[in-house]
Formats: sequence, structure tokens, C-alpha cells
Amino acid sequence: MSAKFNRLLMPMLMPFLLSPLAGEIQLGKLFSNGMVLQRGIEVPVWGWSAAGETIRVTFDGKNYSGNADHNGKWMVRLPAMVAGGPYKMHVVGKGGEVLLEDIWVGDVWVCSGQSNMEWQVAISGNAAAEIAAANDPMIRHFKVPRSSAKTPQDTLVGGEWQVASPKTVGGFTAVGYYFARELRKSVDVPIGLLNTSWGGSRLEPWMHANALGITNAENAIDEIREEQEAFARLVRAELEANVGPLPDEDAGMDGDTPLWADPDLDDSNWDKIPAPVLWESDKYQGLDGIGWYRGTFELSEAEAANPVEIGVGQIDDSDITWVNGVEVGRMEMQYNKPRVYQVPVEALRPGINHIAIRVEDTGGGGGIWGEAELMYVKAGNDVRSLAGDWRFKVGAFISYTQIFDNQVPTILYNQMIHPILNFPIKGALWYQGESNAGPADAYQYRELFPKMIRDWRERWNVGEFPFLFVQLANFMAEDDQPAESDWAVLRESQSATLAVPNTAQAVIIDIGDAADIHPRNKQDVGLRLSLAARKLAYGEDVVYSGPVFKSQEIMKQKVALTFDHIGGGLKAKDKYGYLKGFAIAGADKKFVWAKAQIKGDKVYVWNEAVKEPVAVRYAWGNNPEDANLYNAEGLPASPFCTD
Repeated sequence: MSAKFNRLLMPMLMPFLLSPLAGEIQLGKLFSNGMVLQRGIEVPVWGWSAAGETIRVTFDGKNYSGNADHNGKWMVRLPAMVAGGPYKMHVVGKGGEVLLEDIWVGDVWVCSGQSNMEWQVAISGNAAAEIAAANDPMIRHFKVPRSSAKTPQDTLVGGEWQVASPKTVGGFTAVGYYFARELRKSVDVPIGLLNTSWGGSRLEPWMHANALGITNAENAIDEIREEQEAFARLVRAELEANVGPLPDEDAGMDGDTPLWADPDLDDSNWDKIPAPVLWESDKYQGLDGIGWYRGTFELSEAEAANPVEIGVGQIDDSDITWVNGVEVGRMEMQYNKPRVYQVPVEALRPGINHIAIRVEDTGGGGGIWGEAELMYVKAGNDVRSLAGDWRFKVGAFISYTQIFDNQVPTILYNQMIHPILNFPIKGALWYQGESNAGPADAYQYRELFPKMIRDWRERWNVGEFPFLFVQLANFMAEDDQPAESDWAVLRESQSATLAVPNTAQAVIIDIGDAADIHPRNKQDVGLRLSLAARKLAYGEDVVYSGPVFKSQEIMKQKVALTFDHIGGGLKAKDKYGYLKGFAIAGADKKFVWAKAQIKGDKVYVWNEAVKEPVAVRYAWGNNPEDANLYNAEGLPASPFCTD
């Protein structure tokens, strides 16, 4: 049975899988060992059993009960509780019983968005040290599996609670984990992270159909699916015309055995492909999936008696690399990081040595890329190039319809948000927007994003919970001259969403990476979100935001700017005190770089060539890396335009 058929069939089978005919009590997926329940509010516990059956729930020595409806669904409500634990939960009915342990009452935060929220601790900055130091069992994490549905679903497809430890924390959302770690320094309660995120997802898939104004969602989804299927067939047909049949499962692997890493494999009939060059630049346009590279290097007997180092370039997105069938290294979702691996003596042989690289690409460019100097073998003091022609073969093709599940309106909400709406939360963290930063989308975001927040709040029914979001980081090349920018417009749309009550924004234009849409510094992102939580969710008197533009006053050739959230005062993060990142324009709206100076609580901006200024922009660009206006607490000013 194909994976696609399974995905389509599961929603139809779900009622039968949960059927009381099985005679067993089943709990919602969120209820498992190690879970965190929200303090201070009534907590529903739900599941399925035989229709009409009485279910008894014992928690903290107290008994509660409820009856299953005609579909077998039941819900028992626990009263509001204070933080504490560990507790046990015993659920009993005629169909059996379930015992859950190590349950804590604290605060639950939803972590949602696209890849920068899904991004794991294991592939973030300083990962090894952070994982080793993960010693707070009061941080718990539940990852909602990537999944989608045409209609709102009652249950998740899987997931389990995990306690933070060196064994588990590598798979946690990095932003969520560092948020919880910082928050725990001032809020001494257990923190549950409910991670429902999907890399590359647009905003619309996370929204209910009504919030999008879609009246017949199933028909709309079917139409989009038909377009996707047609496009996928076209891409596949063109690709197969160039390279032959494409497998759907990795032909290079037999379970965990890498067949195509075998040094004795005859690869003479494989294609030749240049490296380092993305495979789309060759004849593999449209290939998303798995590709295998094979190459060789030669060693003398003396060289093979000592370890060697190999560089196999930058790889988009993930790789596993073998030498003579021995795995020497792997990296996951780090398309911009050069692969440098140490090869032990046991893997080497005098004469010809075989390298095999399994590359997995999840969308966009794929394969080995970067500078030729990054591909080499280093034996002693001798360095030889590995750049040039390699043997190449497609291991598996990923259909566009699989890749773009996260692009279709409502379908992530239906399967990854709707089933958790009865689970009370303290608040939500959101990191998304890169996929909506196109020319037609960036401005519209200021309408859709507030709609989503309001709709989530209404459906969660726990009040106007704090909604904290991350503004897009700096990315791509800096502008030589002031220029228009879709990313700047998207950031402005995010800032406009602050008009929604009980929201806050973490500005991170100073900790991004020009060459990587996934900046590895997730520690500071979590820290800045935690400051906002301490203010909005916990009422602490802390400075949680950098300067936010308030007003401008035109004073002949200068423009005076005032700000909110100046904290202990405005600061220029520059050893000479110079402000950067400002541009100014007259009535012609032609922006030029400007001089800027802090005087008291204001910033004065000017350019001698602009005699009658009318507008100012700050940090307006894809990568405003040199923008350096902060408050005394070290939080960066949010980008803005006054035009």
C-alpha cells in the first residue's frame, strides 16, 4: 500500500480504529506518561470507549466520571489545579483501564510555525554542549507528527511526551526549549511544549476554513490537489524523460543497510555529474528526494596507515557519507555547512578508496554545492581535490504533492491544531513567515495573521492567551543602496499584528545568517520570547521589547523620531556610537542612506542632499545586518518605515 494511499485512507479509518467495538478504553494522544497539564483552569480528559459507557478518572486521589456519547467519545473534566506533581491518572471503564504516571501540573505553551520553529536542538548552535547540559526534567516536549486532513479531525495521528534529558532534548524544538529553559529561571513551574510545526509551511494551512472565508473547504482542497497532482506528473514525466524511471523508495538502502555504499559495487552504468554543482543545474531539474554520489581517492600504503580528512562540500539538505562502506559522518538539514569528516584507519586501504554520499533533499536545490576548495582529501600534509565528475544515481523521488502538503489552506489546522483545542494552554509561540514573504503575500500577511490569532483564541476557549511571535531574521545579501524588500514588508506586517491585544514580537534582525534561512542561534530567540512571556503571561516588570517607532517630527532638514519601549535609554551598538541602518527620502520617495544621532530619547536623521525630508526607513531590507539601534537592555529596535 503506497504512503499516499495510507495518508488518504487514515481519516476514513480513524473512526473504526477508535471504535468501541474493540472493547478497549482509548485516550486522546496527548494523554500519556510524562505529560504536563495546564494549571489554573479546568482540564478536560477525553477518549473513546463503548457507546454509553461510564468512565471513571482518578487523579491525585480524587474521582471524576463521565459517560461516552453514542459515538463512544467521552470527556471527563478535572477542576483547576495548582502547579505540582508527580501525579498518576487512572482511567477505568468496562472496556479496561489505563494507568498514566509522572504527570505534572504547570504551564503548557504551543510552539507552532514553519522550519525555524520545528528546528531541533541537535542541529542548532552549540548543540553538543547544550544537549549534554539538558538536565531539567521539568521541561517536557510533545511533537505533533506532520500530518494533514481535508476536514477537522478529533484525534492526532501520534506523538508522545518526552522529558528533557541528554537522550531526548536533541529532538525538541530549539526555540521552544530555550524559551522554556529561560522561563524556568523566573517561573518555577513545569513547562510543557506542545510542538505542532511543519517546515516550509505557509500561514494559510494553519487557519480554519472560516477564518479564510472558504465556504466549501473540501472542494477547494480538491481543486488545489488536482493542480498539484497535474504539476507533479508533469515534473516527473520531464525528469524521467531525461534520466529514466524514478523509484518512490530509496533503492540504495535495504532497511538500515546502505547497498550503494558497498566499495565493490559496480557503478559503471551510473550517470556522471559534476560536483560541486546542485543537481538541478545538471539534468535533474525538478528532483526532490534522494540522490547517491560515488567517487574515489587514492592513498599510498603509508598514507593509508594514518587517519585522513575528507571534505565533501556543502550539501543540500542532509547527507550520510561512507568511505569503503564505513560511515564517517552525517549531517541533517544543514544545507549551508561544509561537510568535513575524519576517516579512521580501519576504513582505509592502500590504493583506491571509495566514497559514497547519500543526499536527501526536501525541496528546492539539491546535492553537493559550494566552492570547489571544500571538496578534498587531506592525507598528512598533502591535500588533493575531490571536485570534478562523480558517479550519480537517483535513490528516490519525492512527489510535489508530498512536499507541498504544507502549502494547502486549512489542512494543517484540521489535523495538527483542531485535535488539541480541548487541551488548555498558557499561551502560544509562533515562528513563521518566510513562506509568505513573496511579492503577492507579504502585505496580505497583516490581514491573515491577526485573523488566525483571533480564531485560535476563540476556538481554544481559554481567553485571550498570550501570543508571542518571532519577526523574520536578517537573511540574504545586504543592500548596497536602499531598496524595496518583500522581507521588510513581511516584517512590517508582523509588527502591525501587535495591534492585536496580548501579543508580543521578538525582533532578531541581528542574529540571522545572510547565507542560511535557518540561523543556528536559537538561544537568543528563546530568551527574547521568554522576556515577552514574563511580561504578558506572568506580569513581571521587565523590559521585553526593543525600541518601537512611535512618531516622527520634521524639523527643516532633519527628522526627529520618538520610540516606545526605550527601557533604560536608546543606545547605538557601536564602539564609536554611530547609528546605522537609516535611510531618508524627500517627496520623490527616493531613499538614500542617512546619518543618525541619538539625543536623549529621540533619534535625529538627515542627509544633506535631502533638503525637505518626508520619510524615514530603518532596517528596511532583506538583511539589515548593520542596523544597530538598541535600548540599554540590549534588545534591538524593530524595523520600520514612516512612509
